[in-house]
Parts: sequence; structure tokens; C-alpha cells
Amino acid sequence: MDDPKQYARLFNDIDGQTLITLAVILTSVVLLIIVSQRGLNWLANRLHGQVRFRVFALVPLTRLIILITALAIAVPIVIEPSLRNMVTVLGAVGLAIGFALKDYVSSLIAGVVSAIELPYRPGDWVDIEGTYGEVRHVGMRTVKILTPDDDLVAMPHLKLWDTAVYNANNGETSLQCVASFYLHPEHEAGWVRKALRDIALTSAYLKFDQPIIVVAEEQPWGTHYRIRAYPVDPRQQFLFITDLTVRGKRVLSQAGVKAALLPPDAVMDSSDSAGGRRGQHPGR
Repeated sequence: MDDPKQYARLFNDIDGQTLITLAVILTSVVLLIIVSQRGLNWLANRLHGQVRFRVFALVPLTRLIILITALAIAVPIVIEPSLRNMVTVLGAVGLAIGFALKDYVSSLIAGVVSAIELPYRPGDWVDIEGTYGEVRHVGMRTVKILTPDDDLVAMPHLKLWDTAVYNANNGETSLQCVASFYLHPEHEAGWVRKALRDIALTSAYLKFDQPIIVVAEEQPWGTHYRIRAYPVDPRQQFLFITDLTVRGKRVLSQAGVKAALLPPDAVMDSSDSAGGRRGQHPGR
């Protein structure tokens, strides 16, 4: 189409009757969307169980069907429905859709890569951009992660290209947990280290074929101790950390060991905050 007249042939003549028809279609679409959304929401709120959620899922689907139907009616009114015009329009639409879905396609490609490289698999405990939890499903476009707060997060595989993936157990049953203790500097460090090790050894959640390490680090405000150990099952990590923390505080308190008084401006490093809320990969 090199001639401006040929461009004009792409569209029908727009007269008053055409404008009225398009206005009626637009008004009908708006009314149908409003009625369908309110009607389905009204119906879903009076249902119970799984049926309620299925009715809610019909809301966006119904809206999409209404919009596609409206476009199918409106496009032939505006554009001359010839083969050449349809090829031109579909080509432009395909280009627009391809540009809009580039991230979707990239996620699909990343999904293929993830199936080969296996950065995560169902049962792994991973941390992706601050979202930590158990991998429940690895799809073609997303990986679904169940967080400790019982939230199911759908993370696109696209994150693989530029985001670090922290895998705490990497397809195995061994997952290192860290329990932190912040103590006043005036104490017998050797006794505390042995007591914390004994606490880990007597935990009902301990996996005995993995090492137990008690790390001490001196800080300006006191001494930071970490118990690094492994639970029997990765899903027990939070129970394990809680057990170590509760029993450790009781033993230290009975021995007269005081907790450190951190100044208000004390900044905890990232490993401290991470260890207090979740297990860590042994290599980290």
C-alpha cells in the first residue's frame, strides 16, 4: 500500500449511522460487563466451598468474552472486510500481541531452561527476591511457592535471567537451620558453646547424621552465637529453630547468662535476620 488512497480503502466510510452503531456497541459492552460482574459476585457471595471460587473465576473470563465479541462486531463496521485488509490488520495485531507478550514468551523459554538446569524442583525450599517457601509446582511459565505464612506465590521463570535463586536443600532432605543468641559479653564462652551444642543434640527434630556447629562472633555490644544444625525433615525447620531457641534461652537463663542489650542504632546483618526466620543453605 504505497498510495494514500490504498490506505483509505482499509477503512469504511464513517457516517452518522456508523457512529451511532459504535456508540450502541460500546454502551452495551459497558452495561454487560457491569451486570455480569455484579451478578456473578452477588451469586458467588451466596455460595459456599469450592463452587464459590469457581464462580469468582468466571468474572474475568466473562469480561474477556464480552470484549472479544464486541471487537468481532465492531471491526467489520470500521474496516472493509477484504482478505487484504484482514491480513494487514491481523499482522498489525500479531505484532502488537507479540510485543506485549515478550515477557510471557521469555518466561516460557526460562521454564524450559529450568527443566534442564533444575535450579528448583517440587519440595525444594527456595528464596527468590525475598520470597521464601517450599516449591509446590513447577509449571511452564511460573513456579508456585508456598510461604511459611501459607501464601501461594506464583513466581515467573523469567526471574532466572537476572535474579539469584537461593535453594536451601537443592533436592535433598538436608536443610541447615540457624538459631541465634545474643549474649552479654561477661560469660564463660566455652561453657555457653558446649551448652548450646548439647541443646541441639537433645532436640527431637535433630538429624543426627549431619554436623552441629556452634559459631561465636564478638560484637561491640556482646557476643553473637549461632547454632547451625539440620532437622530430620525440611518442613520441620521452623519447629526446630523454635525448639532450639526456647530451650536455649531457658538453659542460659538458669545459668545466669544475661542477654545482650543492643543499642537502638544497632544494625543486624542480613545473615542474622535470615537465620532467625528460616533455614539456610549449607553453602551460604
